[in-house]
Amino acid sequence: MDALSTEDLIHAESVLYHHFFCYVKSMALSCAVHLGIPNAIYHRGGSATLSDLIADTGLHASRLPCLKRLMNVLTISCIFTASNPPATGSSTTGSLSSREEVVYKLTTMSRLLITGDDNKLCSMSPMLHFLVRPLTVTPFFGMHSWFKDEQAASKSFFEMAHGCDRWEMTSKNAEDNGVLNEAMVADSQLVMEIFLREAGGKIFSGISSLVDVGGGLGGASAAITRAFPHIKCTVLDLPHVVSQASSRCNGTVHFVAGDMFEFIPRSDAVLLKWVLHCWGDDDCIKILRLCKAAIPAREDGGKVIIIDCVMGSGPQDPVSKETHALYDLYMMYINGVERGENDWKKIFQEAGFSGYKIVSGLGIRSAIEVYP
Repeated sequence: MDALSTEDLIHAESVLYHHFFCYVKSMALSCAVHLGIPNAIYHRGGSATLSDLIADTGLHASRLPCLKRLMNVLTISCIFTASNPPATGSSTTGSLSSREEVVYKLTTMSRLLITGDDNKLCSMSPMLHFLVRPLTVTPFFGMHSWFKDEQAASKSFFEMAHGCDRWEMTSKNAEDNGVLNEAMVADSQLVMEIFLREAGGKIFSGISSLVDVGGGLGGASAAITRAFPHIKCTVLDLPHVVSQASSRCNGTVHFVAGDMFEFIPRSDAVLLKWVLHCWGDDDCIKILRLCKAAIPAREDGGKVIIIDCVMGSGPQDPVSKETHALYDLYMMYINGVERGENDWKKIFQEAGFSGYKIVSGLGIRSAIEVYP
């Protein structure tokens, strides 16, 4: 191996430490949201000092130096911005003078972490709470063992860590079921806002009924009925999910308890949003065949609408590409998988569909219209 220059060694060490510490960034973000920092800045009119944050979050003044270090990570990561106030700025309460205190402001990302604001688009905090917590993170500590264990081929490393698969966990653990469902509602609100803006008019044209398979608490269906009141939306999900949804959606969405592997109610269209990436190809084909049986022929307007990642489609900037790759690796913890266009095409053909159309421009996800 050729000798490395000092410059190469320094750069390699820096990049490696950045990877080593990536989990700290996730934990820092989770900490800030649990402390209520995005909300505190928002309720201060969009800007706050450390003294303001200490007061508004109820932290002891002795934590101010530590809070400064937390905020330093999150401003460098572009979750917040930081700037020195002008000399003529209004005074603030606290142990430091306004001249010495940094002013923190929200970015678009931190605005999406605010909770309890009726005027906001949505809050992604529930998704953060789902993804960055021990039950979700723990299985990844056993990923290397899963790779080496030939007997574990049929198990996910979630199952190796917790003794049951992901869906068994939600059925027997009410807290986990609640956290997962609230995360899906939050994600649905944001994704459907983008989807309805960019593609909804064309994709839902001519549809009068739709079944949202695995639709959880009905977040996506509620958004569809608000935008297209003439569409009758039905959510199909497991009984322990539907039992939590009875008071949701103000009666605009119908809920059916059932198993997507056994039946799907008849409708003009079926919606599968980030459902198929949870399953291997054989299971996806089985679900899609049931979807095909539930909708009319292509010439009568029947279609399956999939909202999911299409690897290699959409934005190709480094952050988006890495997010796709991370999402794919993350889904492996339940034996799920993200797919490229050729992978999707193969599944659609095996399930007996005649064609498909990919609609990109929806961020890291795409919409796929699949025709019987």
